[in-house]
Amino acid sequence: MNPLARIRTAFTEAGATGWLHAVDIDSGAEIDSGADHPVVTASVHKLCLLLALHQQAEQGALDLTEPLDCPPAGRATGPTGLAAMLDTVRISLRDAAYLMTAVSDNAAAELLLERVGLDAVNDTTRRLGLTATHAPHTFAQTLATLREDAGPAGTQALTDPHVITRLRALDPTRTNHSTPRDMTRLLTAIWRDEACAPEHGAAIRRLLGLQVWPHRMASGFPFDDVHVAGKTGTLPTLRNEVGVIEYPDGGRYAIAVFTRAANPAATLPAVDAVIGTTARIAVDALRSR
Repeated sequence: MNPLARIRTAFTEAGATGWLHAVDIDSGAEIDSGADHPVVTASVHKLCLLLALHQQAEQGALDLTEPLDCPPAGRATGPTGLAAMLDTVRISLRDAAYLMTAVSDNAAAELLLERVGLDAVNDTTRRLGLTATHAPHTFAQTLATLREDAGPAGTQALTDPHVITRLRALDPTRTNHSTPRDMTRLLTAIWRDEACAPEHGAAIRRLLGLQVWPHRMASGFPFDDVHVAGKTGTLPTLRNEVGVIEYPDGGRYAIAVFTRAANPAATLPAVDAVIGTTARIAVDALRSR
């Protein structure tokens, strides 16, 4: 079975629809399984914010050591980082960027967006030629649409298939969106130091390498000498990850995997794992050329 057929079969057996693009950062060889399909980015869009932050630091518009205060009132919700804390926190921009990237902290992301600006994030992706990538909403605004669309039943309704169909946050025409190809272009630009100065590219790569979640893309590469750096994104029925796999022989592969599950359950280990499975199939195919 050829790699594309194996990738499609893996998605189907996991109970998901999937879109994938993988590219050898140095040769440009690629694996395309729906690379230009519009997808909801969810927290994957924090990568765009991270780059915009470092571009502004490079331009002297901000200092990454600048402190910000984050009081508990009005924080964006979420299960990690500042969003889960109870007291006022003072934190630097670069440490907020760490929390946003490593544990996908929504409150840290909102702090950074207030400083950087959503327009700047969209300007960053536009200047890189990522024409299919755009963020009409902040992360807090996206969460607000979920609450509004869920209705009086609250978050418990987000596993109801009838409610799922009306969620604006799952429609790429009405929320933050991209394509797998745009995301691998973004990663390639960061790894090749084409998106910002080498100092800032190295800082971004470091943060992506500190992501704590091992159950998606990293699950396909359980080797001590293979380095996985990435950013996940999750919404009801959606599980995504974009990242770069680096081998000890110097091989570097940018991969973007976006999935939508048929089952609205909040916990679907098979769909999480298929991100790693399909990424591994794609990388193995690129390495065998």
